[in-house]
Parts: sequence; structure tokens; C-alpha cells
Amino acid sequence: MTTTVLILGGTTEARELADLLTGHDDLHVVTSYAGRTRQPHTPQGTTRTGGFGGADGLREWLHRHRPAILVDATHPFAETVGAHAAAAHGAPRLRLLRPGWTEQPKDRWNRVPNLETAAAVLPTHGARAFITTGRQRLDVFTTNPACGALPLLLVRCIEPPADDLPTNVRVILDRGPYTVDSERGLIHRHGIDVVVAKDSGGDATRAKLDAARERGIPVILVNRPIQHGMPTVDTPAAAAVRVRELVSGP
Repeated sequence: MTTTVLILGGTTEARELADLLTGHDDLHVVTSYAGRTRQPHTPQGTTRTGGFGGADGLREWLHRHRPAILVDATHPFAETVGAHAAAAHGAPRLRLLRPGWTEQPKDRWNRVPNLETAAAVLPTHGARAFITTGRQRLDVFTTNPACGALPLLLVRCIEPPADDLPTNVRVILDRGPYTVDSERGLIHRHGIDVVVAKDSGGDATRAKLDAARERGIPVILVNRPIQHGMPTVDTPAAAAVRVRELVSGP
């Protein structure tokens, strides 16, 4: 008998988990992507792109396919309907969430609760900002009058922003992993004096924090949303063990 495992993906950890689980004859692994990135790195197993059409669509999919477990391996800042829909369906749930970053000696971090606060305090930290929070909700910065008065908002994202941008915004399209050397060079070339980032954790994008520490410039770091209601593990290997335990039974 084959058991379905649904992974809500979009992260390196989701891909690694799917690769660990695929190949077992008793498992059918399905990884779902929201579709915000046009060319995601896809894992082994079955993939689907475009989400489910909200909580109702996910609930219908869960009812039809009856997965043994739903693993939420989305980005730490992703807005997902999975928890609510899965809870209504009754499927066991697991959150795969990589650890956040830890402040090191000589770091100059200012932790803030959300993007709105980051935009509000940005002008007090520097004039030439490197914004690495992605294209989603970029308008929090571009519509803030104080941020609009700054000489440079250097924005890095994977996909181009959809909206027209103010003249002080420059966009770099790129995808990690990044190196400290490349981040140091970027900061130097553009005269960056403050970095804005989300506490997404992981090694792929940490280099900007290390480069900022070397340059002695501040980092405005947006804290993660509070997680509620799901058991959580922090590595794909630990998630794979939990999935196998559930499928195999006592």
C-alpha cells in the first residue's frame, strides 16, 4: 500500500526532505509550490505549482488524496493556509523550520517585529540601504515618505517587482547562495551603510550579515512570525524520521 506525503515547499529544506523520502516504495511524495518563483529548484517525486486556491482548495485536495501527513516546509516568513486546512481535515502536521540566525560579536543588529517597523526606522540607520527582504510587500519601503527621501534603496530579489518603482530604487535580480566576498564587494560598490533583512536563517543568504559585520554597518533584522499549533523540527533528516515513524506505525 502506498501512502501519500504532502510537502508544502519552496525552501532548500523542502527539496532535501522530498529527496530523502522519494524512492521508498510505500511513499508517494508530493511537493507543492506557490508559484511565485518561475524556475524553482525542484526535488524528486511529484511536484505541483500554483498552490491550491486558498484554504478551501487545499482542504479539497486533502480530502481527495488523504495524505498520511502534511509537512509545512515553506519559508519561515511564508503566509500559508496549510495549518488551518490540514487541521480541519485531521491530517497530522509537521513544521520543518530551519533555525534563525544568532548575533555574533561586533554585529550591529536592530531586531524589529515587522516590515513596517523596519521601514520606519530605516532612515535613522543609514542613507544608502541594501534591502534583501524580497519583492513581496516591497511597497512598505517604496511608499514610505522617509524612505523615499533616501538616496538609494538597493533591492535584491529573484523575480522582478511588478510595480513601477521610485527613482531612488535600484533592483538586482539574483538568487543565492552568496559569498562573503561577493556581498562585501556589492556593499562597497554601492556605498551601502545599512542592510535590511528577514531572519530567514540558513547558510545560503547569511553572507550579507557577515559582510555587514566586517564593514561595521548596522543590520535591521525582521523577526520571524510566531509559530503556532504544529510540532516543529529543524532539519530535513529529523523530518524524514518523523514521517517514517508515522507511516510505519508503532
